[in-house]
Amino acid sequence: MAIQTASTNLTAPHQQASQWLQEGDYVQAADLYQQLFEAEPEVKAHGWHLGLALLLQGQEAEAQTAWMLAMLEGSTEQAAQWTAELVEVLQREAERREELVDYPLAWTIRQHIQEIAPDYLANRLHVLQLSTELGTFTADELADPDLLSLLRSPEVRSTVDHELLLKVLKRLFAVAPLEPAVLEFAEACFEHNSDPIPFVIALMDQAIEVSSLLNRPLIAADYVKLGLKVCPDDLNLLAHLSFFYQSASEHEKAIEAARTFCTLAREVYEQVFGSFVMLRALLRAGGYWDTIFPIFENQDVLIEELVKTQSEPLDQTTVFKLTTSLFTQPYIRDSLAKNRLNQNRLMGLCQSSVNSYDRDRVERYQQGFAARKANRDPAKPLRIGYVSYCMRQHSVGWLSRWLFQYHDRERFQVYGYFWNAKTPVTDPLQQWFIEHSDEARTFGRDSSEIADRLFEDDIDVLIELDSITADIICEVMMLKPAPVQVTWLGWDASGIPAIDYYIADPYVLPDDAEAHYSEKIWRLPQTYLAVDGFEVGVPTLRREDLEIPPDAIVYWSGQSSYKRHPETVRAQLQIVQAVPNSYFLIKGITDETSIQQFFCKWQLMWGLIPLVYGFYQTWP
Repeated sequence: MAIQTASTNLTAPHQQASQWLQEGDYVQAADLYQQLFEAEPEVKAHGWHLGLALLLQGQEAEAQTAWMLAMLEGSTEQAAQWTAELVEVLQREAERREELVDYPLAWTIRQHIQEIAPDYLANRLHVLQLSTELGTFTADELADPDLLSLLRSPEVRSTVDHELLLKVLKRLFAVAPLEPAVLEFAEACFEHNSDPIPFVIALMDQAIEVSSLLNRPLIAADYVKLGLKVCPDDLNLLAHLSFFYQSASEHEKAIEAARTFCTLAREVYEQVFGSFVMLRALLRAGGYWDTIFPIFENQDVLIEELVKTQSEPLDQTTVFKLTTSLFTQPYIRDSLAKNRLNQNRLMGLCQSSVNSYDRDRVERYQQGFAARKANRDPAKPLRIGYVSYCMRQHSVGWLSRWLFQYHDRERFQVYGYFWNAKTPVTDPLQQWFIEHSDEARTFGRDSSEIADRLFEDDIDVLIELDSITADIICEVMMLKPAPVQVTWLGWDASGIPAIDYYIADPYVLPDDAEAHYSEKIWRLPQTYLAVDGFEVGVPTLRREDLEIPPDAIVYWSGQSSYKRHPETVRAQLQIVQAVPNSYFLIKGITDETSIQQFFCKWQLMWGLIPLVYGFYQTWP
């Protein structure tokens, strides 16, 4: 093709070359750009595009040569300007490839940008993002000291879009949550950050995932401690720090974090929740009953004040906190009347707040129920939905599976809703539940997403198994995504006004229990829980291992520390003392020394005969 040298006549050929480049005809585009560059070498854009056309053909060395030739004989100022022009050309193409989801080619182009402009932080962030998308990311990419130096430079950081930085951080959390280098990268993101709150939220979300799904609470605690460097008085961070330390059996640290929370709590609702955080930490540690009782009594006073004085609706975050705040009640006080009064009043306050801040969703559900009722086919099987995070290898999962096994599938369609679930599912019992559901749904921790899906699935009866052990499900039930809602098996009834029934039997609740429950108690005639056996493992511990005679009577306790109320322990020790040749085995997650000290303390206080203690740790 003949080309005239006058720049005014080069427009048409340049458009043709650009069109070929867009259409993927890189050979013709490169040939034409070569001719354009030879005809008008002072127009550096021809050289930039020539190199790009060669790069897109996979000729990386030739592309670099074309760019070098275009930059020959330039001054320092010109070289800087030409470099910026070349980066702009390459960046436009990289962005186009990213829009086309052509991540491999986008990554290649950005690698060349990084070689040309190593201090261009935004491009480095894009390279990290693409590595996570391609599945090629390694922690070594974060080990580059130049990258951390750029992140920590106020001048460089000021040029970076914070949304991009946050997006990359979230991707790193997703693909390498346990890598120390990712935490160091996150720390660098916090420095010189004028708006750290979105980063703290991302950090907190990741900490919850690391603890609950990956079972690494100490690493989760490290995430939270990083957030506390930026927001040292953040009560949400402090509460989770205590919870993570509790899960890791770092009890003194858990108590200290809870104490800091209580010191900083100002509002009454914060103090109610702070009491729970402290009580939970003390109960998990074991042996703090002298401290527990006065805190518990003060929580009663705080709840009374809250329900009398709180006139404005609470926000969602506060509702989530309050729904779990009375979890410790039954472990500390054996009074159905007092405990249920607190529970019902607090949940009534939370329910009214949910109805206020999510009014549109609540009303949409109710209008949908009315329309469905008018058009319902009576011959259609009822849809029964079960929602829980415990339908897995958990005591609730092992106990409830037989109901799934024996459901009458001609009369009922069984829907399973598994939230806070790993993807893909790795728990064998959870997989069993999924396979035994007519329809199965897995979710993260978004209560609105769960509730909307329940409503869209047209569930007739929704049964939850978590109660107040799970704030997420408390809000789901308050939104009332099903016309009939029921609590069964997990913990006690929650007291949520939007829940209609609580399934029990003649044994688990006294005859006069109805007076204390907001839910209607639905008593099954024989038992509320039928179990058709368990798999039996091969014993790994035998009597002779513990020097227990073959004719001895062995008592066993599987209680965790917060279930070891002094009166319960007193009864246990009295039984062991009263029965000759008897032994008491204790399963626990607290350390051996703490358990021994706890039992010895009460034994001496009650004047019982000293016992010789052995301890067998059955939890990993």
